[in-house]
Amino acid sequence: MGSNAADAAPKDKNSPDGTGPENTLSEIEKRAFALVEEKESESRTRSFAPPWSRIISVLAVSWALFQLYFALFPVLDALRLRVWHIIFMLTLAFLLYPAWRKEPRRRVRPSLLDVACIGAGYFAFGYFLLNYDAITLRGGYFSGLDYKVALIGVAICFIMAFRVVGSLAWLAGIFLAYNFLGEYIPGPFGHTGFSLNRVMGHMFWGSQGLLGVGVGVSATYIFLFSLFGTFLKYSGFSSFINDLSLTLVGRSAGGPAKVAVIASALMGMMNGSALANVATTGAITIPLMKRTGYTPEFAGAVEAVASTGGQFAPPVMGAVGFIMAEYLGVPYTTVMLAAAIPAFLYYLALIMAVHFEAKKLGLSGLSPEHIPAALAVIKKRGHLILPLVVLMAVMGMGYTPLYAAVFSIFSAVIASWFSRETRMGIKSILLALDEGARSAVGVGAACVIIGIIIGTVSLSGLGLTFCYEVLNFVEKGQIYLAGFFVMLTSVILGMGVPGVAAYVIVAAVAAPVMVSVGVSDLAAHMFCLFYACLSNITPPVAMSSYVAAGIAHSNQTKTSLIAVRLGLAGFVLPFFFLDNSLLLYGPANGTAVTVWAIISASLGMAALAAGLEGWLFCRCSLLLRLLLLTVAGLAIHPGLSTDALGLGIFALVIFLNRRDARASSVA
Repeated sequence: MGSNAADAAPKDKNSPDGTGPENTLSEIEKRAFALVEEKESESRTRSFAPPWSRIISVLAVSWALFQLYFALFPVLDALRLRVWHIIFMLTLAFLLYPAWRKEPRRRVRPSLLDVACIGAGYFAFGYFLLNYDAITLRGGYFSGLDYKVALIGVAICFIMAFRVVGSLAWLAGIFLAYNFLGEYIPGPFGHTGFSLNRVMGHMFWGSQGLLGVGVGVSATYIFLFSLFGTFLKYSGFSSFINDLSLTLVGRSAGGPAKVAVIASALMGMMNGSALANVATTGAITIPLMKRTGYTPEFAGAVEAVASTGGQFAPPVMGAVGFIMAEYLGVPYTTVMLAAAIPAFLYYLALIMAVHFEAKKLGLSGLSPEHIPAALAVIKKRGHLILPLVVLMAVMGMGYTPLYAAVFSIFSAVIASWFSRETRMGIKSILLALDEGARSAVGVGAACVIIGIIIGTVSLSGLGLTFCYEVLNFVEKGQIYLAGFFVMLTSVILGMGVPGVAAYVIVAAVAAPVMVSVGVSDLAAHMFCLFYACLSNITPPVAMSSYVAAGIAHSNQTKTSLIAVRLGLAGFVLPFFFLDNSLLLYGPANGTAVTVWAIISASLGMAALAAGLEGWLFCRCSLLLRLLLLTVAGLAIHPGLSTDALGLGIFALVIFLNRRDARASSVA
């Protein structure tokens, strides 16, 4: 977000949020990122004095250029690219991330422990590069040294993960222990156990361990789109998005909250981190919402819900969509189009909830002098939309998302040159490369260590066992009962885990259950994705809600509960995926059918928001609220009979509520 948002806000030294000389916007931003560091270990990094600060920047820029080069010229095979990706990653991870939480962040040089860990990582993965062909030629037979190297490689990845993504490393440790302790576990989840050599060989040398699909996607899509996000940032795109949002909805009732929804959705789809999005956009939008008249709890909840939804919002979907496409073996455009309608409905429900809350509280929008002119915004920064146009156009022409990402990065630089104010020079380009590589370390480390989880699932047959046990309770065809179990599993496994890692975990464990009861592969994975992402606002580990509550100075529990209410559309919509409703509409179904499905579902979202907020044209009685919630279910589910019934009830509710509104105005 740019400085224009701050300029748009009224400067009130005695404002409810305390914004004034002693609590400036920069201080709010500092507090926001301090909260992110507290909740998200991958945000805690060291800073070094020269020359080490320059050395680290050179390493980061070199990594970014390495990834760009091999994306354009794929002369390295996939496995070697993954190994080089890990080598760069662990170098930066051990330099940037402290060995323990209370270690001083400001350092003169790396410690001997850091150097030893980096050296051990170089040895293990360098050995892999030098000997993998020979091992392949001898039919996959491993020597004693091969197993010892595998043990070192796995241990180094765990140490890296504990530094960068602590909670996920503990979860991976539990899964790793399951390989050895399964013989002591009674019941269906027990197994005969595996030797240390068998486990290490599978995890290090196999294709479903550390070097599996997780790091494969990190080495391609995630890294490049993280880089794309930083280039958008340095080109001034975030300021453009903020100003554009203000021109669109700033003057309407509850305008600042609607600005928060739109800006957070657009930025969240790029960076894929709900917590980082809460910190960056929330530092501006939450104080704005509070000054307008929203309660601190509601303001924090709006930002948390809006930031969380960016992880499943096209066109980028925080890079999760690319992993799904890899899993399913389908073009990314298939995944993107499938997510488009649900993401639109999710944000529509949130916008409507914000609107009804503003009407209920009697709030207005920002005054005209704080709203930039639309034509001026477009003229000043409208050219910055070019990278997104290029992204969509390149993918639409049939090129891979990798090429699309690279061309979009180049187009971000070129677009910035259209205006003197946004022009990126060499320094800005180097800063974008540096920051993009650093931001990829956190999610990359998560993707590496979830290889242990996926490796355990494949080696022990845990996924098949879980699927079998669920099917003992659920007969084939009972998709909604199976969906309920998978919803709980996805939310629990996703708690406290970055969005990309959360999806990969639940896709490995829970998605097969949905497929087994007759749900299509795409619908099953989209179902799991939604709930894995929504764990960010689900108590008791509602990390996005807690960070937003810290910025808003609100009660954490109340903020997270309001967030669940505002994001209820996200909890409801996936159940309409299970029979492919709202998910696979397109040309094959006819344009008229698709358009009508979107219209009826949109009306359903409005009814859902009105029912939950208890306001339409005036306050709704309990009966009207129940009728509105009924309308939501009928209208969201495509079908002429349910749509007709739902719209009929909706018309009745509108008539009754408007009559009540006129009566109250006369009184």
